[in-house]
Amino acid sequence: MQRDPDVIARPPEALIGDLNPQQAEAVQYRGPALLIGAGAGSGKTRVLTRRIAWILTQFGAWPSQVLAITFTNKAAAEMRERLESLIGPVASRMWVSTFHSACVRILRRDGERIGLKSGFTIYDTADCDRLIKLIANDFNFDVKRYTPRSILARISDYKNNLTGTREMLAQYAPDFKPGQRGYRVGRIGNPEELYAVVYAEYQHRLAAANAVDFDDLIVRTVELLRACPDVAEYYHRKFRYILVDEYQDTNHAQYVLIRELAGVDAGEHEDMGAVGAGRVGPAWITVVGDSDQSIYAFRGADIRNIQDFEQDFPNAKTIMLEQNYRSTQTILDAANAVIAHNEGRKPKRLWTAAGAGEQITAYAADTAQLEAHWIAAQIKRLHTDDGVRYSDIAVMYRANAQSRSLEEGLIQARVPYQLIGGTKFYERREVKDALAYLQAIVNPADDINMRRILNVPKRGLGARAESQVTLHAQQIGGTFWDGVAHADQIEGMTARTLNPLMRFAQMMQELREFAQEHDAKPSQIVAEVLERSGLLEELKKSQDPQDQSRVENLSQLQSVAAEYEQNTPDATLAGFLETTALVADSDQLPDESQDSGKVTLMTLHTAKGLEYPIVFLTGMEQGTFPHARAMEDTSELSEERRLAYVGITRAKRHLFVTRAAVRAQWGRSAEMMPSQFLDEIPADLIDWKRKEAGMERMRSGWRANASHDFGAHGGWNDDEFDAPSSFGGSSYGSRSSYGSGSSYGSRSTYGSGVRGSAAHAGKVTTRRAPVRQPAQPASSLKADNHLRIEDFAVGDKVTHDKFGLGTVVDAQDKGRNSVLTVDFGSSGVKRLMLRVAPIEKL
Repeated sequence: MQRDPDVIARPPEALIGDLNPQQAEAVQYRGPALLIGAGAGSGKTRVLTRRIAWILTQFGAWPSQVLAITFTNKAAAEMRERLESLIGPVASRMWVSTFHSACVRILRRDGERIGLKSGFTIYDTADCDRLIKLIANDFNFDVKRYTPRSILARISDYKNNLTGTREMLAQYAPDFKPGQRGYRVGRIGNPEELYAVVYAEYQHRLAAANAVDFDDLIVRTVELLRACPDVAEYYHRKFRYILVDEYQDTNHAQYVLIRELAGVDAGEHEDMGAVGAGRVGPAWITVVGDSDQSIYAFRGADIRNIQDFEQDFPNAKTIMLEQNYRSTQTILDAANAVIAHNEGRKPKRLWTAAGAGEQITAYAADTAQLEAHWIAAQIKRLHTDDGVRYSDIAVMYRANAQSRSLEEGLIQARVPYQLIGGTKFYERREVKDALAYLQAIVNPADDINMRRILNVPKRGLGARAESQVTLHAQQIGGTFWDGVAHADQIEGMTARTLNPLMRFAQMMQELREFAQEHDAKPSQIVAEVLERSGLLEELKKSQDPQDQSRVENLSQLQSVAAEYEQNTPDATLAGFLETTALVADSDQLPDESQDSGKVTLMTLHTAKGLEYPIVFLTGMEQGTFPHARAMEDTSELSEERRLAYVGITRAKRHLFVTRAAVRAQWGRSAEMMPSQFLDEIPADLIDWKRKEAGMERMRSGWRANASHDFGAHGGWNDDEFDAPSSFGGSSYGSRSSYGSGSSYGSRSTYGSGVRGSAAHAGKVTTRRAPVRQPAQPASSLKADNHLRIEDFAVGDKVTHDKFGLGTVVDAQDKGRNSVLTVDFGSSGVKRLMLRVAPIEKL
C-alpha cells in the first residue's frame, strides 16, 4: 500500500484513542456510503478530520484523491488547519473548500467546454440586481410590482432545482428568443410568463458578459459533468473519497453535483480487491449532518437529501453521534423535548457528561421595549456581579426587525454590542466601485461592471452617454466595452461626450496592460486603479467626514490584496477577485476565541454553528417565533421548531428565554400569545422570573375572582422589573404613568387611583384634561443643547429620549435653527430642531 511521503504517518491509536465509541466507529468505517448523524456539539469536525487522516494513513489514499466540502470559507479554513496538525503541510494542497470554491476551480479548468471562458466574472447580489433592472427597463415591466429581489429569488429556485431556461420558455413563452429586442410580455396577470422570459434573458446576458451568479457555479458544473463524459471521467478517477459537511443544508443541485462527481450513476463496478475505494467504481461518500438542524429551506435546502440518504446510496451505513461536548444536560433536555414534537425524524437524544447545570431563566415582559431593558439589566448584572465577559454573551432573535428595541435597551444600559448582519465590507459603495474596475480589467465583456464605472468618479458621462454607447454596442453586435472602444464611430455624438469617452477607453486599456505586467501583485494593481481612476483623489478632496472612512476602506482593500499575495503562492488578480466574490456572510462572523468586549446580536439563522456560554433567546411568542406564516403549515412549523432547537443548543452554560405580551407590528401594538415552544420545554427545567405580563395577570385575576384585590398577594410584585422612566417619553409598563396617568402592568395604579383594596371596585376617578397652551414658533424657543449641525452626517446613529434609536437621513444647516431629519423606524421619520432635540449622537 503506497502512501504520500509528505503525509505524517500516525498510528491508529493516535487518531481514535481520545474519541468516544461512536466517533471512533465513524472514523474507521470502511464502505462506499456513510452518514454520520452528528447532533449539535457532538464533535463532528473532529470526526471528519480524523476520518480524512484515517483514509490517508490506513486506506493508503493520496491527498489529491480526497475532496472535502464545507459550507463556509471559515469552516474550510478550520478544517484545513486541523488537518495540518494531523497530517502535516500537505493539507494545504488538498481540495478542502466550499461547494462554490470547488466548482470555480473545476470551471476555470474546463468551463470553456460549455462556453465559459476561464476569466469569467462572478456576480454578487448587487450585480445581479442591477442586471435585472436593466432587463426591466428594456422589457418595460414594473419593478415595483415585480421587484428584482423577487425575480432573483424565483430564478434561484429554478437553478436550485436544475430547471433550465428552455423548459420554462417551452411552457410559458415559446415565442420568445433570448436577446430579442422589443419583446413585450403578453398576458397580463400571468407572472410565470414574465419569470420565464426574464430568466432566459438574464442567462443570455450573463453568457454574453462571460459571467455567472452564485447559483450558476453549481448548475454550470453539473452541466459540464453531464455534457462532457471525458471531464466527468477525469474527476471520477481524481476524487476517490468525497466528504460533505452540513449535508442537511444541501439543495437538489448540490445533491446531483455530489452524485456526478462520485460517479454513482456511471454504472461502474467497484474494485472488490482494493483496501479502500480503489481506482475504479464510484467514489466513497461520507456525509455529516443533522436533520434536526435543517433550517435553510428558504434558500432551497432540501431536508430529504439527508432523510433519504440510505435509499439514495446503496449499502449506506448510518452512525449517530449523540454525546454533546458543548452544553449542560438541562439545555440538552430542553432541546430534546422541543424537537421531539417534529414528526418523521430519525430518533436521537443528546446527552452530556458535564452535569445538569443551571435552570433555564425565563421572563415575560409587558412590551418588546421592556423585554429589551430586562435583557440589558441581566447582561449588566452578569458582567458586573459574575465577571462574565460581554463577548461570552449572545442575544438571538427570529427576524432582523427585532434588533431595534434590543439595541435601544443595550444603548440605554450602556452595554457595548456588535450587530451581525450590517453592511458587509465588500458591499460598501466605494469598495464595490474599486472591485468593478478590477473586474472590468480582467473581463472586458462584463457589461454590468463596465457600465458601473463609466461615470465613477464623475467624468461627464451620464445616462445619455451610456445609452448612446449601449445602442451602438447592440448595433455592432458587441459588448459595452466594444461600444466604448469604438465611440468615434457613434453618429451624432458631440465632442463634449466623445472626448471623456476616449480618455476613459485609453485609461482602461493602460490599466489592463499594467495588470497583465503585474498580475502576480494584485495589491499593486489595486493601488494603480485607485490612483489612475480618480476614486481616491475624489474622496480625499471631499469635505464630507464620511468620505474619510471610505478612504480607509479603500486602504483596507489594498491590504486585503497584499494579504492574499502573502498567503497564495500562485497569486493572480483573477484569483484575488475570486476570493472576494466567494466571501459569505458567515465568514465575517466574529472569532469566538477573541474577546471583542461586546455582546453579539444576531438572527438565529446566522447563529448556526456558533456557541456562547450565555445565550438570550428572545421574542418567544406565537407569530414571532414560530413565525406567523408557520401557524397553518406543518412543514414550516417543523422548520421553525428545528430553528428553536438550533437556538437552544447555541448555549453552553446558561440559557435565557424571553417574550413580550405586546409587540409593535406594522405600526400597531399587537397582543402576543406565548410561543408553543415554551410549553414544549418541561416545566421543571425553567426558572420563571416573571411568568405573566401585567395585563395577563389582570385578566387571570378577573377570571379567578372579580372581587379579589390585586395587592401584594395577587401576583403583582414577584420580581418586577423597573424600566428607565424616560424610555420613549412616558414610561410604558414602568412605575410612572401610561396614557392619562394609569399604569400598564406596573406597580402604580391601573384605571383607578387605588390598588390592593376593595375600594377599586366601582370607584370612578375624574381627571380634567390639561389646558393646551398656544403653540410657540420654533425660533422663539430659548433652549439650547449646544449640539452643532456640522457634527452630524447622513447615516449617523442617534438616540432620542422619546423615539429611541434612529438614523440621520438629512441635515440642514440653518444656523441657530438647523434641522436634522431622522428615521426612527416604527416611530417614523421626524424633523427635529437640533438645538432643542433631546438626542445623543452614538
